[in-house]
Amino acid sequence: MAGETVITVVGNLTADPELRYTQNGLPVANFTIASTPRNFDRAANEWKDGDALFLRASVWREFAEHVAGSLTKGMRVIAQGRLRQRSYQDREGNQRTAIELEVDEIGPSLRYATAQVTRAASTGGAGGAGGGQSRPAQQQVSEEPWSTPGSSTSADAWSTPGSFGDDTPF
Repeated sequence: MAGETVITVVGNLTADPELRYTQNGLPVANFTIASTPRNFDRAANEWKDGDALFLRASVWREFAEHVAGSLTKGMRVIAQGRLRQRSYQDREGNQRTAIELEVDEIGPSLRYATAQVTRAASTGGAGGAGGGQSRPAQQQVSEEPWSTPGSSTSADAWSTPGSFGDDTPF
């Protein structure tokens, strides 16, 4: 959308995401991402850490439950979202402003780790932003994502290695 500030942040979670529910039963997960820039100091011939950025972030609905169940303290994550500014009054009555990241996408960084992704059952709605009405999953997820139900890989000519020459079979 025009006028929104979209950013991508790479950093580590400072704590496990905190999953809560609004009065209407809407799930929300809040967490903080710590991102520290590193620069190479040629004079000292070493890497130096810059000032750390601690950015509060939030995710909503089913997305919040996925984040709370998947991400943990210390994980390196890549998050993309929109910056939101909100004003509030602190306990002393002072007017304050906070900038938070409303996350659109987040996942573990695979630079220093590996991950195994499990597809969640679909619950309807568009882009995870709707309804809350769940419907049953269409089919059981198989071990092999490209196999068809009831198929056998041994009967498939494409799955059998061999010398087929240079001509394509079609």
